[in-house]
Amino acid sequence: MKTLQKEGWGSKKLGEVCSFKNGFNFNKGYLETGFKVINVFDFQDYFSPDYDTLQPLVADKIPSEEYLLKKNDVVFVRSNGNKELIGRTLLVDEEPFRMTFSAFCIRARLNDENLLPKYFAYFTKSDVFKSKLRSLVRGTYIGNISQGLLTNVSIPLPPLDEQNRIVEFFQSVEQSMVRAQAQEGNLLKLKKHLLRELFGEKKRFGNYLTAKDFEKAQFEKVALNISERVEPKETPLNIYVGLEHIDSDDLVIRRKGKPEDVIGTKLKIYKGDIIFGKRRAYLRKVAVSDFDGIVSAHSMVLRANEENIEKEFLPYFMQSDAFMNRAMQISEGSLSPTIKWKTLAQQEFSLPRKEKQTRLIEIFKQLDATREHLRAQTHTLKTLKQKLLGEILGE
Repeated sequence: MKTLQKEGWGSKKLGEVCSFKNGFNFNKGYLETGFKVINVFDFQDYFSPDYDTLQPLVADKIPSEEYLLKKNDVVFVRSNGNKELIGRTLLVDEEPFRMTFSAFCIRARLNDENLLPKYFAYFTKSDVFKSKLRSLVRGTYIGNISQGLLTNVSIPLPPLDEQNRIVEFFQSVEQSMVRAQAQEGNLLKLKKHLLRELFGEKKRFGNYLTAKDFEKAQFEKVALNISERVEPKETPLNIYVGLEHIDSDDLVIRRKGKPEDVIGTKLKIYKGDIIFGKRRAYLRKVAVSDFDGIVSAHSMVLRANEENIEKEFLPYFMQSDAFMNRAMQISEGSLSPTIKWKTLAQQEFSLPRKEKQTRLIEIFKQLDATREHLRAQTHTLKTLKQKLLGEILGE
């Protein structure tokens, strides 16, 4: 990007360039209002709302005109029990139809023709802006930001041509992120397709496998259930993983907790063991541990029986629809369906012969490695974006 002439920039208070409006305060009810509503949980890592997933507003009253959103409005979280959410923003980049925003949000509507909406939106995405907002939070349990405090926050104001260049630059960074995320998503679809082909009724894998290369085995012949119990307060281990730390269809554990944060008996796990979410199996939570630690009692800790299956092949099989669909079928209970090991152990599956599994492992590992590379690329771009937002828009 061509060097910006920051010495020629001005600045204004937000109260000079936009007006604010607290969100629509409603009670839950049975009135189908015909509106959609932006709520706190809609503020993910997006630039604009995901319009297709916004929930219909079912309330006790209909919002008046003053609570309707228009194109180029910026909505952000002003109040929430989780202070990390405060300051997250969304730009309404389409002309919305009957869309409002909840009382936990606040709307900023520009009234200065020398401020581009997308430039303003990028400014609100910067850590510079977020840190300013969080410094204005009042309240201990439920944080809150008032309109009065917001009006005094300053925004750097470059000339319009430089605002345009800044917007174009960050849009190009985001387009690269979108491409990387799309490629990662396509690889995940390919992996699922290959697993369906491998463990489907035809029992084929290209020219490499035919039906004669498969044999039936009960699950207890290929997997061992490890049920070593641990009390969190008594263990020297320093890593805890609950099902909330595991993502669907992802063998990598990307978040971890600490034993001192949990109570109740847990399971011990060793590096290389498999964590399987036996509760609500439809969430498809299977991960391979890269540590010694403890895990939720709502998990099964499984270990490959290497006499009958290659160690690295078992988690790929457990990611397949063949395994997951069976797991859902044998789950017991209506509110929180759970699998018993005794039942799972007796399930019979058709698996490729052990001598054929090494080549399959190589294929699936290459797919996962490429996905990890794309994920890392996206993370690098996100980090770069925030760094540059700080450098360009910081004081």
